[in-house]
Amino acid sequence: MAFGGLSALRAVDVAVDEHEVVGLLGPNGSGKSTLFNVLGGLLRPTSGEVWFRGDGITGRPPWAIARLGIGRTFQIPRPFAGLTVLESVLVGVTFRAQRRQRRASDRRREAERLLALVGLSDKAGSGAAALSLGEMKRLELAVALSSRPTLLLLDELASGLSPRGREEVVLFYGRLRDRGVTIFAIEHSFGVLARVADRVLVLDQGRIVADGPPSAVLASPRVAEAYLGDDDA
Repeated sequence: MAFGGLSALRAVDVAVDEHEVVGLLGPNGSGKSTLFNVLGGLLRPTSGEVWFRGDGITGRPPWAIARLGIGRTFQIPRPFAGLTVLESVLVGVTFRAQRRQRRASDRRREAERLLALVGLSDKAGSGAAALSLGEMKRLELAVALSSRPTLLLLDELASGLSPRGREEVVLFYGRLRDRGVTIFAIEHSFGVLARVADRVLVLDQGRIVADGPPSAVLASPRVAEAYLGDDDA
């Protein structure tokens, strides 16, 4: 993926297996979010292709990719302005339900179930824009799950949260794994990925420079010092 003379991604070749939890690490500006924007359809790659379950999806719009079963959260949550927490999740549930024409009562129950999953049942009637950062990230997760994805692209779900918030994120990863969801996740936390990921990739200057089990990748002094720094955040 090139922007003028700047190569944001350089010959990135990545495969994620079904039901796998893969973590993506790297310094700011390494190309992590650009890669997710290519996978999610926000950017068309300058060259190369994206495949999902055997079908080429390169260049398809985000809504079409979402319909195929790919959900996404963003590093900076952007809740629907003017909607309540419950209404926000209902947007995604209704988007997915268009094929099935489910009744409004069924869609509402589905939205309430997702809010319970992420621990926001008590905020259902609150304005989405009034939530704390941690609550907004949980709401984004519920919205991403509302379209019943088989693959989730999670962008820094644990970033900026307190130690307690990061513990909740670890639990969310476990619940998603139990649901059979495949996860490709950008995270900066050694601790989170060491506990939840089957595999960790490290991206630097648009290239994959490490790929392997968390214990091997995270124990590498080169990776820890050059790309990730201290994991107190």
